Amino acid sequence: MHRSASRLTRVLACAAVPVILTVAGCSSDSGKGSGSGSNSDKKSGSSSSSAKPSAKASAALEKVAYATLPEPCKALSGKSIDSLVPEAKDKSGTATKSNDLSSRASCSWNGLDVDGLKGSKYRWLSVSLVRYESHASLGSGNKRAEDQYKKQVETAKAAEGATDVKVEPTGVGDEGTSVVYGVKKDVQFFNTTIVARTQNVVVTVDYNGASYEGADAPDQAKLMEGAIAAAKETVTSVEAANKSEATPEATQESPQASAQPEQSPSQQ
Repeated sequence: MHRSASRLTRVLACAAVPVILTVAGCSSDSGKGSGSGSNSDKKSGSSSSSAKPSAKASAALEKVAYATLPEPCKALSGKSIDSLVPEAKDKSGTATKSNDLSSRASCSWNGLDVDGLKGSKYRWLSVSLVRYESHASLGSGNKRAEDQYKKQVETAKAAEGATDVKVEPTGVGDEGTSVVYGVKKDVQFFNTTIVARTQNVVVTVDYNGASYEGADAPDQAKLMEGAIAAAKETVTSVEAANKSEATPEATQESPQASAQPEQSPSQQ
């Protein structure tokens, strides 16, 4: 009798608690709870053991080829600057400020070559470099650089005021494209943009020219030749800057790193 009263008390107690607890308590009283619980645990354990660790699910990110960038104003030799920008105001170049020069950097040069009665020739050159790290949520450094390369080409094609736009492959780096166009302001500017990707680094070279006071208009073929030469030299500088650098493990790129090249007169 005492045993029956005790059992009834427990049944009433089960009815008074929340549903989740009731299932556990009543199952225990029936003597089947431990077995049921064991089966549940086994299922849970089986499920857990079959699930792959997240670290293994996402394959290890590839190491980037380039861990740093060259000094932008030293990416081109003094001889190249003399050839591309005669009478440059500052042959050492003007670097754009950046929070992380190992990820983003640029430098520009400009000069006006005055030749008396033959008129004057203006040249403007800019070199911009952007380096990408492999990132768990953003992808490999190379893939991120590929995406940026495509964006840079599209940006060059959509330059404000651009006329007679021509786009061609260049063969510079792992992939390269030239975008040539004219811009009519007070005088006619001719611009050549070379966008090249070498592994996880994107190089953009802008080279334009204009003529004043009766000087012959810039030779677009020579502008193209000069821009391609500058792009190739910059790619070589990236390789040289990394020869003594150990490739780091994949790290997150600093979100604050930013550098934009100075705008040329044709883009203002």
